[in-house]
Formats: sequence, C-alpha cells, structure tokens
Amino acid sequence: MTMRQWTIEKPEQLTFESVSKLNVRIVAGRLAVLASDGPPTLEVTDVGSPPLIVTHEDDGTLTVTYKDLTWDGLLGWLRPGQRTATLTLTVPKECPVNVGVVSASAVVTGFEGLTSVRSVSGEIVLDGVSGEIHADTVSGTTESRGLVGDLSFKSISGELTVAQGTPRRLRATTVSGRITADLELPPTGHVTMNSVTGDIVLRLPHTVETDVTIRSTSGRISTAFPKLAQGGKTLTGRIGGGMASLTVSTVSADVTLLKGEQV
Repeated sequence: MTMRQWTIEKPEQLTFESVSKLNVRIVAGRLAVLASDGPPTLEVTDVGSPPLIVTHEDDGTLTVTYKDLTWDGLLGWLRPGQRTATLTLTVPKECPVNVGVVSASAVVTGFEGLTSVRSVSGEIVLDGVSGEIHADTVSGTTESRGLVGDLSFKSISGELTVAQGTPRRLRATTVSGRITADLELPPTGHVTMNSVTGDIVLRLPHTVETDVTIRSTSGRISTAFPKLAQGGKTLTGRIGGGMASLTVSTVSADVTLLKGEQV
C-alpha cells in the first residue's frame, strides 16, 4: 500500500480526492471535524512545534497527528509544550471518525457512522451526530446536541450534558462527573447511567412511555412523575405504556427525574 505524506509547519490547506476513514490526534488547541458533501479538506490555521504529520493512504484513510503521539500515549502529553494546533477537517458524513485530544477542544458535527472521541481534559462537543458514538474523557466536559443513535460515554470527573437527545441507546458511566440529560425516548430507547458521586439530572417529556428503575446507595432520589413508586433506596415503575427503559444506579450521588413542560 502506498501513501502520500505532508509535514505541516505553517498554516496550510489541503484537499483530498476521497476520504473513507479519519484519524486525528492532537495535544492542545482547537479541532473541528465537520460532515460535508464537498471535497474532503484539511485547513490548518495555526500550528506550533513540532510540525503535524498528515498521511493519506490508497484506501482513503486520512491521519493527522504528531510523529510520536499514539492513541495509548495521550495521557503522557500532560506536560507543557508548544504542541498547539487549530484545525478544521471536512469529510463525508458516513466516514468513520476517530479523534484523540489532550487539552484541545474538539467539535464534531453531522456524522452518521462510527464516531469515537477521546479527551484527557479538553471539551468535546457532538452536534447532530447519529450512528454509533463513543466519547471517553478523564476530566473534560462533553456536550451532545441533537443526539440520534447510540452514545457510549465514560468519564472520571468530566461532565456530560445531552440536549434534545433521542437516543436508541445511551450508556453513561462516570465516577464524579455530573450528568444532565434532556431526552426524548423513542419506543425502543434504552438509557443506562451509572455514577459513584456525580449527580444525575434527567428530564423526560410528560408523554414519555418508559419503564424506570433508579437506585442509589446513599444519595437522594426525587421525581416529578407521581406514578413511580419510591421505597428507600429505589424508585421504580412504569410511565405510560412503558416501551422504553431507563435504568440509573449511583453510590452516593443524587438523582433527579424532571418532567418536561406540557405543550
């Protein structure tokens, strides 16, 4: 297999004939990855030292990274340095996207396939992303807007916010990060959330149809849905027809289940 390679030492723009898979790994700065029907492009508006290495393989795989930065090595780049870059990439909406950042912010919009974003402390924004989505962070915040599809979220202390989410599957696990989610649950939607000390606040429409099971070892549980039965450390029951499912488990975190306003 052959490939083309570029060394990016200054602001530059590249256009590619086709991109079938995207891999991006940077340390600090800002990254935007946008779904587009136009030609795949990379625009670098700022780059520090050392330079970025860009490779485009015959099978359409596009990789943007530093020479010595691997997926498993992200945690090793917490020391200060000049590895900052500002990038904008546009690729087809069905293109699988793999993003890894240390302290850089990452905005990913409009993709419909497999999307994976890893962060140490940088902010992650997922806007209008569907398909299968994985978001992992140590301490960075994650925001999802217009979620459709499957989202798997893992965090140590980073917060997760889901706005206008209609997930088929939402699996969120955190140690101390707060989870706030405004959800429209489809009939086959399944939401599972686990937290140790990070509080969880959920809002569901008043017309939602879902089975609910909420457990907390020592945290408080409160709900705006009166039909749910609360007993000690658990809150269970069925809202409406109960076709979807919501399961929440915490150790000492509080769980609040709110009801959306009636239109």
